Amino acid sequence: MLHQRMVSSGHFLFRWRSFLLLGFLPLFVWAVMQGKTIESGWGEIAGGIVSVLAVLLVIGGEAIRIGTVGFVPRGTSGRNTDKGQIAERLNTSGLYTLTRNPLYLGNCMMYLGAALYTQHLWIVAILALTLALYYERIIAAEESFLFEKFGTDYTAWTKVTPPFFPRLHGWQRPDMPFSIRTVIRREHASILGGFVALYLVELGLHTLPATADAIDPRWHIALGVALVADLVVIVIKSQTAWLAVEGR
Repeated sequence: MLHQRMVSSGHFLFRWRSFLLLGFLPLFVWAVMQGKTIESGWGEIAGGIVSVLAVLLVIGGEAIRIGTVGFVPRGTSGRNTDKGQIAERLNTSGLYTLTRNPLYLGNCMMYLGAALYTQHLWIVAILALTLALYYERIIAAEESFLFEKFGTDYTAWTKVTPPFFPRLHGWQRPDMPFSIRTVIRREHASILGGFVALYLVELGLHTLPATADAIDPRWHIALGVALVADLVVIVIKSQTAWLAVEGR
């Protein structure tokens, strides 16, 4: 009964998985209003180290997503939220030989990186707990769907591949070559979202606290470049077939 409830809630959460951070906006705003607590309490060097670690988490998470999406064939790792779970075939190569959910691993790293960038460890802890409960249910729903569709093939894969935290052995080459055009088509919004999350935290840290100094104007320039680049990708996707890759 409990498992069925988790599966049912997982199907619901799967539809809205891309909007998780929106529910944390009030906490993020409240956190940045308090300023850079680690820097003020432990010094500028400590604050700088935490900021670098946060950015590396975001970059690392996106790198995992790119390393996954760039190799996957069509019909796997679906992002459709109207029809729920989608899988025309079982993908067990590439990063899927190390973890059954590399995209969710990448997401969590990016979310926690944005939270750490606020320099408030309590928001990192709350978000980590929420992510654990959130993705536990989504993964339960996906596993139920995949077991029903692929049966013993899926069971055999789960026996050697962990559900979330990756193993450090057993790597197998992806079945397909890497496609940069697929990455651009599918990941441009995620890349922009990761940068915008850091930009908004940085903007808040330099505007909301009473004693905040001015934000480096290069952040605004970088945001403008990122928005223009994303707009170009959207136009290319809608007006041409250049980013469409056969079998992807």
